[in-house]
Amino acid sequence: MSNQNESAKAPLERFREIIGRIKQYEEILGLVYWDMRTGAPRKGIELRSEAVGALSSETFKLSTSPELGDLIAQLNEPASLAELGEIDRRLVEETAKEYERNRKIPPELHREYVVLTSQAESAWETAKENDDFAGFVPYLEKIIDFNRKFIELWGVKTTPYDTLLDMYEPGLTTVELDRLFGELRARLVPLAERIAKSEHQPDTSFLEGTFDKEAQKAFSKLILKEMGYDFEAGRLDESVHPFATGLSPGDVRITTRYLPNDLTSALFGTIHEGGHALYEQNIMPELAETTLCTGTSMGIHESQSRLWENMIGRSLGFWQRYLPDLKKLFPGQLDHVSAEQFYRAINVVQPSLIRIEADELTYNLHIMIRYEIEKMLFNENLNPRDLPVVWNRKYAEALGVTPPNDAQGVLQDVHWSGGAFGYFPSYSLGNMYGAQMIDVAKRKLPDLDRQVAEGRLQPLKEWLTEQVYRHGKLLQPSQIIERISGKPLQSSYLCDYLEEKYKDIYRLD
Repeated sequence: MSNQNESAKAPLERFREIIGRIKQYEEILGLVYWDMRTGAPRKGIELRSEAVGALSSETFKLSTSPELGDLIAQLNEPASLAELGEIDRRLVEETAKEYERNRKIPPELHREYVVLTSQAESAWETAKENDDFAGFVPYLEKIIDFNRKFIELWGVKTTPYDTLLDMYEPGLTTVELDRLFGELRARLVPLAERIAKSEHQPDTSFLEGTFDKEAQKAFSKLILKEMGYDFEAGRLDESVHPFATGLSPGDVRITTRYLPNDLTSALFGTIHEGGHALYEQNIMPELAETTLCTGTSMGIHESQSRLWENMIGRSLGFWQRYLPDLKKLFPGQLDHVSAEQFYRAINVVQPSLIRIEADELTYNLHIMIRYEIEKMLFNENLNPRDLPVVWNRKYAEALGVTPPNDAQGVLQDVHWSGGAFGYFPSYSLGNMYGAQMIDVAKRKLPDLDRQVAEGRLQPLKEWLTEQVYRHGKLLQPSQIIERISGKPLQSSYLCDYLEEKYKDIYRLD
């Protein structure tokens, strides 16, 4: 072995050791967060948040230590880089980016922020339950102030909001997002207007009633198994807001929310989170115990949840196969409903207040509203106390509905309590990525529609594993979509998909 090779070996081993320790700490933190959101006693949240802050501080110290900085510098030397394999090169590259970002944040500031956001999630739950925005706004003001400080420390990328956007979708700018969202709005709003005027409105009356919670659970678990979710490497629980957390490929947990008078909310929430989980469970083993063992971006991650939830779970073929199973669990309630009727009912388009229960078409308008508000917060210094007024006005303008209270308005989403500003665009990006992927999948798997109608979902899961899941963070988002489709992300695939689907459902000319 050459001296150069030997000189790269020792720093790489130590580098890997530190990265492995960071990953272990993150797994423990992920488990604590999961517990806090799935039933931990509220009276223990304050002290638990302090414990989270302490462990996060230790993780942060490791990730910003001078030793790690020295190792990154050594491994970034041309001679050392030449000796590294693909995974180690990407790991060094990604770690260097995170190191530069993190080392600009004073450790005490980071700890205060972690404790604040840990407490804020519980405060948000209470505020939502009690329709009490005033009780939550002090937390929100502090979280926004922290993020403004972070942006200053990191350095503004064109606009303050661009800096936050880059955290979730690397390389994406507000200029590009404004263009993509403008293209979506230009085609989807007229489509929604035509749908509203259609005489062929689906009958949704059979979706009303009381639906046994245990039966809903049983069906959710059945569908997860059919998708290929490994229950020996995960579990399904309940939370106020559905989420997925990947501790490791061998432990990927999801939650959902069961509503007694809504048959579809928990089901599609479960499929959505199941899509996230399939991604995390099927990352290649070589990336385990590294920070590459996760999704490459939130847009790509959301492409999987939205693809499974809507492009598969809301397809006609899916219900030709699984409606009989649903009928068995709810005897007498759906006996006279055909797959065609059920398909049309679950795809009804109508303006709504709640994002997670919105139809595929108007869902993107919900995301655009949040995107516009977040830009106002960080680029225009909108006062957080004015959020309910701005929120309600934008809903009236974009969707023609006004929330009757803040619980169904500005308090409906958990994301801001965790400081996830810049995250919401990921959902619409996911819709666009997903439509572009499914277009290719249908050409690569010409029997895909028939396979879904027969309950054979594994070929699609295997194709997505090969194209997306197994790579974890090894590939950039742009590399993923261009490898699959030969093109960069485009809005036209989503618009074409939605137009084709809804012209059929609503019998549009």
